Amino acid sequence: MLVVALLILILVSLWLGLYQIVKQQGRILLRLDQLDQLEQQRATAGEQPEITGLPVGTAFPSFSLRDLNGEMVRLEDFRGKRVLLVNWSPKCGFCDLIAPDLARLQSDFEKQNLQLLLLAHDDAKSNRKLAAEHGLKCPILPLKDRQPPEPFQTMGTPVAYLLDGEGRVAKPIAVGAEKVPALAQEAVAAEPGANRAGADPHGPRRLPGAHSLSESRIARDGLKAGVPAPAFQLPDIHGRLVSLKDYRGRRVLLVFSDPHCGPCDELGPQLASLHREHSENGLAFIMAGRGEAAENRRKVEQHGIRFPVVIQEKWRLSKQYAIFTTPVAFLIGKDGVILKDVAIGPAAIVALAQEGLGKGKETDHALSSG
Repeated sequence: MLVVALLILILVSLWLGLYQIVKQQGRILLRLDQLDQLEQQRATAGEQPEITGLPVGTAFPSFSLRDLNGEMVRLEDFRGKRVLLVNWSPKCGFCDLIAPDLARLQSDFEKQNLQLLLLAHDDAKSNRKLAAEHGLKCPILPLKDRQPPEPFQTMGTPVAYLLDGEGRVAKPIAVGAEKVPALAQEAVAAEPGANRAGADPHGPRRLPGAHSLSESRIARDGLKAGVPAPAFQLPDIHGRLVSLKDYRGRRVLLVFSDPHCGPCDELGPQLASLHREHSENGLAFIMAGRGEAAENRRKVEQHGIRFPVVIQEKWRLSKQYAIFTTPVAFLIGKDGVILKDVAIGPAAIVALAQEGLGKGKETDHALSSG
C-alpha cells in the first residue's frame, strides 16, 4: 500500500508540473498571438517602422524626369535654391489631404528661395487633376514606369526631404501627413542658414498666418466611443441617397473600404455572409467606399454584398470620422452615438459586427461599457 500511495503521489506531482508547464506555454502562445494581431492591425493601418532616411549633409542622388508639359527637369536645375522634394501620388489620401497646405505655402516658398518639387506616381491626368483642384503650381514629375530615386524606393507617400542649395539633405526625412507639412512650414519659417551657428535660440520664427504643428495636426486615430457619429447623406453605387439619420433606432456597422484595398477584398465576403445570415437581428450594415461608383459596383457584385454601399468624395467622410486607412469600422448605437472605438482590419471588424449583432441580448449601454 505504501508503494502504491508513493506512486500515486509521484504521478500527481508530475501531472501538476505538466499542467503548470502547459498553462504557461498557453499564456506565452496567447501573448504571441496578441502581438501578431497587433502587428497585423498596424500593417493594415499603414503604420511604418521608424524611418531614418539619408543622414543630414548627404547629397541626394541626381535624377532627371519630364514634367507634366513634357519638359525635362533635373535636380541640378535648382542649384542655389533649397528644394522640398516630395514622394507623391494623386491616389494617396494623405497627399490629397496635405495638398491644400502645400498650395497655401507656395508664395512663402518663393519668398524663401525654396522650390517645391513633387516626384509623382500614377499618370499625368490624375496629377493634373489634383494640382488644378488645389492650385498646386510647382513642377510635378510623373515617374510613369520608372522607379523613384533610391532614397524613396520601398517608401510610401507622402515622404519628403528638404535639400539645401547644393542638393544636400538639410533636415531629417519627413514621413506622413503630419510631418511633411510640418517640414514645409519649418522650411519657410526659418532662414536658410537657421541651422548654423548664430541661429535664433528660440527656434524658427513664425510667418504671419502660419499655423503651428499642433494646430495643423490631422486626427487619424478614429473617433472614440461616446462621441456622436457624424451625419452624412451620400449617393450609393446606384445613385440613390443614403442618410445615416434614416437608421436612427437601429445599430449601424459603418465600414470604410476601398476597391483597391487587399484587406477590404478579404473582408467583403465575410460581411456579406454575416448580413445574409443575420439581416433580421437589428444591425444595419453601411459601407463607405472611395473612388468611382463603377469600381465599387464591381466589388459589390464580386463579394455578393446586399447592403448599401455609398461613395464618399475622396476622404471627406473619413476625415469626419478622423481615420484615413481601410478597412476600418465603427459601431453606431440606436441613438447615433459611437459605441466602440474604431476596429481596424478584417478580423477586428468581423468581431465588432458579431458584437453589434449580439442577437438582441445586449443593450447599447451594455455594449459601450463592455
